[in-house]
Amino acid sequence: MSRAGNGRKVCALGVAGVLAGTVLTGCGDDGDTGDGARGSSGKGGTQEQGTQAVRSAYDRTAEEDTARVKLQVRTSAQSDSATANGQGAVDLDDGDSVMTVTVQGQRIEQRVVDQVLYQKMPKGQAPGKKPWIKIDLGKAAGQQGSDNQSMSDPAQSAAYAKGITDKDVTKKGTATIDGVETTRYRVSVDVAKLPNGDTLRQQVGPTLPMDVWLDEQGRMRRQQFDMTLQAAPTSTERSSTDASSSPQKVKVRTLMEFTDFGTEVEADAPPAGQVTDMTGQALEQGKGQS
Repeated sequence: MSRAGNGRKVCALGVAGVLAGTVLTGCGDDGDTGDGARGSSGKGGTQEQGTQAVRSAYDRTAEEDTARVKLQVRTSAQSDSATANGQGAVDLDDGDSVMTVTVQGQRIEQRVVDQVLYQKMPKGQAPGKKPWIKIDLGKAAGQQGSDNQSMSDPAQSAAYAKGITDKDVTKKGTATIDGVETTRYRVSVDVAKLPNGDTLRQQVGPTLPMDVWLDEQGRMRRQQFDMTLQAAPTSTERSSTDASSSPQKVKVRTLMEFTDFGTEVEADAPPAGQVTDMTGQALEQGKGQS
């Protein structure tokens, strides 16, 4: 991990965050996705129905227990950008997952087991002469002042969604996803209502806009969100610029699609002898970006 370029490192951590921290909650894209959705704005009873649909979507999706998932994570910071594409299966109840992620043409095998991220890095890039690295996401979340466990718990996510009011939900039209007809909603989530909202507000602002596409059963088929995070300059950047350099803006755009509900998920930790624990390094990196 430490040998990878900044863009690749950001991408890997972004994917980990999606899978372990925001499987069923997040923030959205203000722009159109170009997927052919036919726009409309609901009013009155239609608006109320849309709000109720979004409120119940998390519960209805989680009731399926598992699903296959495809995702794309795009990150950019200043002139650097990178894209990660992944596919695999996720347990919607506990957040465990098995994924294959491709970052800048390199393939990474990734597992999340009991809130611990494992990544099998490309040959020659893993430290410690072991094929796997691991990061304890619970410890990382604790340092950042965020409740990573509850954010990945669909029951908690549902509680947040139920706090949404009619003014927070807008129907944007319909779209066909993987052969399934869906209805698209744009949702504005008040950051103050999330765990450690004050800390999160400093990083992403007062609201998190999120787009969701729901099927006829009210289950989530697609989720899209954008985040703009504040990241402090690295030590190298600080040494080459004025000491008062302002934080960088790191943009993360994530798109997830869910299919094949009820699929089998086998997420097992690699043998301990094949794993290098990178949690300490990740925590130090996090401190430098705080």
